[in-house]
Amino acid sequence: MAKTSNLAKHTSKNPLKRFFLNNFENNLVSVAAPLNSLRILDAGCGEGFTLAKLYELKIGKELAGIDYSKIAIDTAKEIFPYLNVKVGDIYKLPFKEDSFDLVICTEVFEHLDNPVGALKEIERVTSKYALITVPNEPWFVLSNFTQWGKNIGHINHWTSSTFKKFIERNSGFKIISVKHPFPWTMILAEKI
Repeated sequence: MAKTSNLAKHTSKNPLKRFFLNNFENNLVSVAAPLNSLRILDAGCGEGFTLAKLYELKIGKELAGIDYSKIAIDTAKEIFPYLNVKVGDIYKLPFKEDSFDLVICTEVFEHLDNPVGALKEIERVTSKYALITVPNEPWFVLSNFTQWGKNIGHINHWTSSTFKKFIERNSGFKIISVKHPFPWTMILAEKI
């Protein structure tokens, strides 16, 4: 199994990293569960940890995941063979309009050359909701001491308010809630 930085994060034994990640996951579940979504897509699913959590908690009936990384998808299939995951492009999601009740996209937008294009695709394939998270800057950089001096692949940097404005200006979504599980911003938006 190839070790990716995302896999290292999710399997870390560091108690502080585990605390932050568990808080993030608990917030995501607390937002997603009450929506009672039957069809859920994780766009940028990585190694499948979010989908596996939803599956474990019986959130959703049809779960799917896509990621651009073949290594991440191969790892997801190895760790969670029961998940429906495949290689895919967030700019051309391989699904029809309104295919999902909820599209989740965690820790993806900060890596994208064209975040508006990705947002439009998420809007196209959801019939109701999008749950999108990004690092909340500058708190993310300050809290991530192990990454100082390293390129972690972030080409977009948002504060909570600038990411909220980004979604409002570039989509047909209405923001329902904004949470701040340190050091991230988590936005639930409804398609209008």
